[in-house]
Amino acid sequence: MATVTPLFHISELAENSAKGLEVNQRKLFAVSSQGKVYLYENSCPHKGVPLEWLPDTFLDIEKQFIQCSTHGALFTIDQGLCIAGPCAGASLAPVACEIIDGQVCIRE
Repeated sequence: MATVTPLFHISELAENSAKGLEVNQRKLFAVSSQGKVYLYENSCPHKGVPLEWLPDTFLDIEKQFIQCSTHGALFTIDQGLCIAGPCAGASLAPVACEIIDGQVCIRE
């Protein structure tokens, strides 16, 4: 049976922002966009390095794309698909999440 693990309260993630997390030694990040929350592994498919520039800084300046700090690759927020950069066509690894009683949760 899967265990539900609460990650954070939805109020901690403003619209058009991102938040880095570590859950059971897994590095993840959440992005809020257009009223939805997307959760991904914090690893660029090109080099396997963390994506953020600074803590919780995963988005480009216009907050339209996830951007890798190493080579500037751009990923769509809703699918994690690389649309520009050295890993074009590759995707971030999504992590299924759900909101339960205001908490963003994963099932492990």
